[in-house]
Amino acid sequence: MQMLTTPLLLIFALALAGYFLAKSRALQVAGGDIRTLVSLPNQHALSTALATAVPPTAAVLLFALYARLSQAEPNWFFALIIIGLGVTGFALSLIGIKTDSRARIYAERWILGLLIFASSIAIMTTIGIVFSMLFESLNFFGQYDWRDFFFSTTWSPNFRGNSDLGILPLLWGTLYVSFIALLFAVPIGLFAAIYLSEYASPRMRSVAKPAIEVLAGIPTIVYGLFALITVGPLLRDYFAEPMGFGQSASSVMTAGLVMGIMLIPFVSSLSDDIINAVPQAMRDGSLGLGATPSETIRQVVIPAALPGIVGAVLLAASRAIGETMIVVLGAGAAARLSLNPFEAMTTVTVKIVSQLTGDTDFASPETLVAFALGLTLFVITLGLNVFALYIVRKYREQYE
Repeated sequence: MQMLTTPLLLIFALALAGYFLAKSRALQVAGGDIRTLVSLPNQHALSTALATAVPPTAAVLLFALYARLSQAEPNWFFALIIIGLGVTGFALSLIGIKTDSRARIYAERWILGLLIFASSIAIMTTIGIVFSMLFESLNFFGQYDWRDFFFSTTWSPNFRGNSDLGILPLLWGTLYVSFIALLFAVPIGLFAAIYLSEYASPRMRSVAKPAIEVLAGIPTIVYGLFALITVGPLLRDYFAEPMGFGQSASSVMTAGLVMGIMLIPFVSSLSDDIINAVPQAMRDGSLGLGATPSETIRQVVIPAALPGIVGAVLLAASRAIGETMIVVLGAGAAARLSLNPFEAMTTVTVKIVSQLTGDTDFASPETLVAFALGLTLFVITLGLNVFALYIVRKYREQYE
């Protein structure tokens, strides 16, 4: 793709030159009186620059996608096509500058195309991610029985062959850690949001809200070190050993609590914004009927804000399911099925990293299993989104 860099840079330089040339050309056509022009010189300049740069850029992106799928390499012929598209747009735009040219409409059409393309990037990215995981997962299931993958309770990869690649221990660890994290983060985050939006003074709110949101900016590796050095030994010395649950500082409880601390800003900040969006008239009506502030919050504000709160919890759940560093340092790497929260376990994301780390053969099932694990997580997250959308629509119909 390096062969396409030089033509594309030339096109961008030509577009910049076209901007100033078109502006000068429009003033020349107007004879010094821009009132004779239907479109302003700046609009002609913008239309020329976009007509010069957009088609070649789109052609490069399409070829990049084609090259990725077919393993093709760019050549000079395609480079000439890129230059030709840019020069054609440049020339036609300059020639078309007249007093009655509606350059504003042309420029808005180019901008509309760019906006449509920008809005479709997320969709195309999602499709690309799904297909990239799907193809490699199909290769994996062509070498490894899907029944052993989904229903086996043993995870024991061996790059020399005869591996046991059951997802159930990893899935259990993922859901267990996420459940503990949400059990800790959701009540605290929701109560903090209620206090900040309904009870706190403006001065307290201006201090407490940024202080809570600082937690969201801490790198996850720092949380992992905090779990490894502080929380893990504390839980082991004061809870696990005295109660006879184990002697390991790495445990599901350690990772879950630290991850819950990390998730508090997600739940608190989003829930606070949603609660503040509830119309004040609903609060005034409840208080006017004789309800206390706490009754108003329980029976009016929270039900009205429930769709947004569900979205905040869903965001926190997705963040918990995809977390890696806290689990590596806080919960360990042991794949096991156990109800003891003070035992070391691991999650799907940790094993994805471990299976793709080092000099591995991307044709072996021990490596391809990472894509099957990723696809499984994607399906789980999609299910959470569908469920949350159902809840949002159900309650929104009641309160709109």
